Amino acid sequence: MDSILIFVVALLAATMRMATPLIFAGLGGVFSERSGVVNIGLEGMMTIGAFFAVWVTFKTGSPWIGLLGAIVAGAILSLLHAFLSITLKADQVISGTAINLFAAALCAFLIQTLFHKGGQTDSVATLPGLPNWLIDGLDKIPLIGKYLSDFIGGLNWFVVFALILVAASTFIIYKTPLGLRIRSVGEHPKAADTLGINVYTMRYLCVAISGALAGFGGAALSIGIAGIYSNGMVAGKGFIALAAMIFGNWKPKGTMLACLLFGFAEAFQIKAQGFGWNLPTEIYSSLPYVLTMLALSGLVGKTTPPRADGVPYEKGSR
Repeated sequence: MDSILIFVVALLAATMRMATPLIFAGLGGVFSERSGVVNIGLEGMMTIGAFFAVWVTFKTGSPWIGLLGAIVAGAILSLLHAFLSITLKADQVISGTAINLFAAALCAFLIQTLFHKGGQTDSVATLPGLPNWLIDGLDKIPLIGKYLSDFIGGLNWFVVFALILVAASTFIIYKTPLGLRIRSVGEHPKAADTLGINVYTMRYLCVAISGALAGFGGAALSIGIAGIYSNGMVAGKGFIALAAMIFGNWKPKGTMLACLLFGFAEAFQIKAQGFGWNLPTEIYSSLPYVLTMLALSGLVGKTTPPRADGVPYEKGSR
């Protein structure tokens, strides 16, 4: 019985860690698409965030400054997507796809240029774990203390930040004037414009927020887990985050729950292989992507995007 509980606790902690990068990127997608801009480029913004988190950490020695570098890099790259899709009114899917290709190529080039290596950076410090006094304090709780301390000990600061940002995003979108403006330009931009809301400014702001959050998610992969950046390490997580956003019906809480489901599939893939089951590893590896296809196919239930999602706005048009 004790071994089963230990496995469950380890699986839950791994689920939280695996879901965290998806939660950041998924929240970014919520902000962008709530304002009416489809952001397929989350994958590329996670990629650029993962790289710059490592590079800034390498240069400064501080993973906290590296995290800031990832956020800024993701936001800057997102402004390119905003310029193409909002100002130039380019096809938003094509723009996002170009961002993904550009980010992957740029990071591969920068590894060669800045680290003089092929495919992988040098190792850097990762963000520290949660404080020992908290883990030790939980361990003293009768009966469940050991399991609680093991669970908390398996988490990191990125998990805490993700949960805080889910709560903050929910409050901003549904309880503040800013959130009302974001939803209005995503649902009926012409009416919002009539009321004096600058549609372009709101959409630029939300796309920049989405890039910053995606960069945060990339940092969670590099300086939160691995301590390095390697080509291909994002491995489709930006697209899984988009699927989670759709699965969650473009809502922060729903997106978080969907990310936890995808995170569980990835964590189960890692933990279940220790059982010695005679199943090909490809079956475990495919679980997150199978869930993604189910989400996108509509089998998880009806989802309703913002009415102006993906529609460029032309001021003064009828």
